[in-house]
Amino acid sequence: MTDLSEMGKKAKTAEFQLSQLGTVQKNKALEQMAVALETNSAKILAANQKDLENAKNNSMSEAMQDRLLLDDDRIKKMADGLRQIAEQSDPIGKVDRGWTTEDGLDIIQERVPLGVIGIIFEARPNVTVDAAGLCFKSGNAAFLRGGKEAINSNIALSDTLRTALKDFGLDDNSVQLIHDTSHEVAQEMMELSDYLDVLIPRGSGRFIKMVVNKAKVPIIETGAGNCHIYVDESADQAQAIKIIENAKVQRPSVCNAVEKILVNQNIADEFLPKLAEKLKQEQVEIRGDAGVQKILPDVIPATEDDWYTEYNDYIIAIKVVPDLNSAIEHINHYNTQHSEAILTENYQNARQFQKQIDAAVLYVNASTRFTDGGKFGFGAEIGISTQKLHARGPMGANELTTTKYLVNGDGQIRN
Repeated sequence: MTDLSEMGKKAKTAEFQLSQLGTVQKNKALEQMAVALETNSAKILAANQKDLENAKNNSMSEAMQDRLLLDDDRIKKMADGLRQIAEQSDPIGKVDRGWTTEDGLDIIQERVPLGVIGIIFEARPNVTVDAAGLCFKSGNAAFLRGGKEAINSNIALSDTLRTALKDFGLDDNSVQLIHDTSHEVAQEMMELSDYLDVLIPRGSGRFIKMVVNKAKVPIIETGAGNCHIYVDESADQAQAIKIIENAKVQRPSVCNAVEKILVNQNIADEFLPKLAEKLKQEQVEIRGDAGVQKILPDVIPATEDDWYTEYNDYIIAIKVVPDLNSAIEHINHYNTQHSEAILTENYQNARQFQKQIDAAVLYVNASTRFTDGGKFGFGAEIGISTQKLHARGPMGANELTTTKYLVNGDGQIRN
């Protein structure tokens, strides 16, 4: 039986050491962690192969197997992500503001670590490395629990990182992985409020909702991605097809893949057949509303549930809308406040879309696939926050900090 309390105590001890490390020392350790990933790639890939074999035996979809897959290129990208994290400015000790009060007190608001960060996630082994790297850079201990689908990969990755830290003379309990993937242990982790300062879930919308409902530890909610693209009547149609293809097909299993397309009725007759031809070439199943069915009679009729669904697969739903206002109303009703895009050549429409849509990230003439800590220049991400308190959007090292006030006086007492 896994003793989470004992692991929590070790994490708290490691957290104190981490909070005292200087930037140079942290960056050198991150480089050593990156080298260790590359050096141990054969061991990591062998472990990942076991997970892939289990996934195939359990009839996991190809899109979800792609989430699970590691190869030399993906290991290199994880290592490069650690190096990019090292290159980022250190958020710890950064002064947000400072001032002197009327009582002569000098006050500084300074960035400090959150503490011990729990990350509970599904079949994405790269999360093990991204979370460990970002937590380490921001002076936090990482307390990880991945899904059973990736357990062999996660063990190999976490062992590699822990060995690198130990070889560098640091506490390897800065990164801990729970090996027991049972629901009972997951529930226990969600209640570990004596040791975890915050819990970040990553996975499907259903999984995240379950964690939010059951956890007793404070949550930063990362989002399911029911992402939309609205094709305005002024859009460059050739460019729009390329953007939609990329947003849907490049990696359909991830949260920033597009799931819904809204098309202005004034271009629907011309645009939809061209879009459908491209999507069918990519084996994407199209579901459509009544307006789409009139133009593309062979599409599957979309239901009300479709507008709420994050498919994570080669499926997309399309709706014909009369104007921009209708598109905005639809998106704000059905979206998960993750990433939304407008394809348009009309500046006013672009500004209205970005101002009126309630979401973490809003694009004009670009793929939703760019909602990613690496692409935003953070090196990696701990998740995409779709809530509004503490952090929103891709979360890098800076978002894993809080503040404290340093108040210096000269004998002042309050009257």
